Amino acid sequence: MWLKSLIVASALQVSVVAANAAGPFGSVNVGNWIGGAFSNDETGAFSHCAATTPYANGVILVVGYNAAGTWSLAFASPSYRFKQGENAAIDVIFDGQEQARLFATANQPNMLTAVMPANVVRTFQKASLMVATSGRTVLNFDLTSTGPVIAALSNCVTKVKADGLNKAGDFTKGAAKPAATAEKQASPPASGKPARAKSGTGFVVSANGHIVTNNHVIDGCVGDIKGNLTGEASMVLRVVSSDANNDLALLQAPSTTPFKEFARIRDRSIRSGDAVIAIGFPFHGLLSSDFTVTTGIVSSLSGMRNDSRFLQISAPIQPGNSGGPLFDTTGQVVGVVTSKIPALRIAAATGNIPENINFAIKTGVLRDFLDNSVVPYQTAEPKNELKTTDIAGNARPYTMLISCNATEQADAKR
Repeated sequence: MWLKSLIVASALQVSVVAANAAGPFGSVNVGNWIGGAFSNDETGAFSHCAATTPYANGVILVVGYNAAGTWSLAFASPSYRFKQGENAAIDVIFDGQEQARLFATANQPNMLTAVMPANVVRTFQKASLMVATSGRTVLNFDLTSTGPVIAALSNCVTKVKADGLNKAGDFTKGAAKPAATAEKQASPPASGKPARAKSGTGFVVSANGHIVTNNHVIDGCVGDIKGNLTGEASMVLRVVSSDANNDLALLQAPSTTPFKEFARIRDRSIRSGDAVIAIGFPFHGLLSSDFTVTTGIVSSLSGMRNDSRFLQISAPIQPGNSGGPLFDTTGQVVGVVTSKIPALRIAAATGNIPENINFAIKTGVLRDFLDNSVVPYQTAEPKNELKTTDIAGNARPYTMLISCNATEQADAKR
């Protein structure tokens, strides 16, 4: 009972501006994190949004975001015995690299609360592991779901400030761009022209069946969007969110489809000259029904006109590779294959045909998109190098053909 009470008490207490709070209003539910919006118990005005999660080490983490736009991180435990107003310095290290010092204050006997600067919030959101040290105490915290939690709390504050506490709902759902309804997805082409088949590639990034692909792969689809793992029956996918500006889309398989294997995103930046492997389904219906594997290097760390969102790669790609995973030599995802240079257009303008100039979306852009879509993806450190055949074999359970029928206008955009 003490654990449940402390979780609720922690959420009520975490605020850098108000000591007394009431709630929760609405809900935040991400993995083991729970929370919602809270009001000032004295004035009734909106105070902050917060979420908590317990750890096996006996400590409960509490993340808060208040109405003034300040983030806080609290450490709570029934074994703590602090004096009111007692201060403590807490050194935190994320993934063994990024580090910061937080200055915490005991607002309650069993909890220390510190303000998190913006740079620490960004690191906290993307990291997989946090080690917190204060004096002789060293604690480890798995941060697998912190990205979606930060997105949900940010959405919580935005929604409550706009609509009020009375309309508080599920802030986890609101953190992603709403998907089109099934009726809208299945509507016939407005032009009345027959739809044409189009296809691309996608890859699973969570055990919950979240699938990443390019936005242009599904843009203009009418009727069902289908996913096919090699040798298996097709499944109907739903659109979760999309980002046309960065050419990313998030789909999800039916809840009855288990995914024990899914892609891990490389936690370190890749370098120019590093070897890469692209996997996808080019020219579906003309070439092999299995995926194809091509290799190359990272030619540049920016795309057309120095666009820093993209990698330039030499691995050959064709129509149908779009949305597929780009791997490093350890089998971690380092990008999302998205396009090739328009060779004929360049040739007409310059008189030369460009070769091996293709592009992939960087993982930083991908992770921001997944965080905003509240996806519990995983990152991994590059370890031992693998053979290309092993990387392809490991990718088989989660790399899929994405197909649909699309209007002629949408098909022409591909």
